Amino acid sequence: MDLKSVNDMLRGASAPAVVEWALAQGRPTIATTSMGRNAALMLHLVSQVDRSVPTVWIDTGYNLRDTYVVAERLIRDLELDIRVYSPLMTSERRNAIMGGIPTVDEEERHREFTRQVKLEPFARALDDLQPEIWLTGIRREETEHRKTLDIVSLDDRGILKVAPIFYWSEADVEDYMQRHQLPTCRHYFDPTKVHDGRECGLHTAA
Repeated sequence: MDLKSVNDMLRGASAPAVVEWALAQGRPTIATTSMGRNAALMLHLVSQVDRSVPTVWIDTGYNLRDTYVVAERLIRDLELDIRVYSPLMTSERRNAIMGGIPTVDEEERHREFTRQVKLEPFARALDDLQPEIWLTGIRREETEHRKTLDIVSLDDRGILKVAPIFYWSEADVEDYMQRHQLPTCRHYFDPTKVHDGRECGLHTAA
């Protein structure tokens, strides 16, 4: 696939049209969600095109009550095919062994922590579902790494990553959420992002 030509073609397309393009490839496809603050946007977007697409949620075990309340509402109302994957170890046991969530300067501990709570569960999801296309809600402006990507990019795992809202601004996201009256998770915590602009690991792992 000529990614430059594909991205040139999709750059002016609407987000639903990008989802439709991805599904039209006829290859095993998944969507992912963090159930974060504006996760409802991508869940709604994909469900409006095809709600049978499996949606993978990596529940790290560190989510707050608000996350679970909003998540259950979205799963019910959007009739999602949600696939929940969790770490093999409970958060309390990990906290006892590792001494809590690693801080900014603890790179080695942070890598192992991220592997346990995000990468290992996601690897299980990939093994189970064997996707060739991955619908994701990443946006260009979120991190330095994401600025190197595009609407369609090839993941290091060999999966075609498709980001329908890649060029959206925060204002675009807020407008979509309000227009469709989607619930917002006001209290969300990602333990792998110990500072703003850091990748959670899913989009940088090989």
